[in-house]
Amino acid sequence: MIIKVLGGGCPNCVRLEANTKEALKQLNMEAEIIKVKDMKDIVAYGVMSTPALVVDEKVVSYGKVLKPAEIAKLIK
Repeated sequence: MIIKVLGGGCPNCVRLEANTKEALKQLNMEAEIIKVKDMKDIVAYGVMSTPALVVDEKVVSYGKVLKPAEIAKLIK
């Protein structure tokens, strides 16, 4: 599983990445987490507001910071 956190490095983007790591830990799962900071790459996903979360190339959330429990539901 590949999870991408889209965002320029703002505090919300950092929080989303931390919550994603926590969700994986709670599920006892491993995944590759990639940070995508280049706006050209972010726009290519059709995302206009960050942070965004992409799981296996599917945008599952954008414009908000999900809690670990919310992320866990999306990646199960």
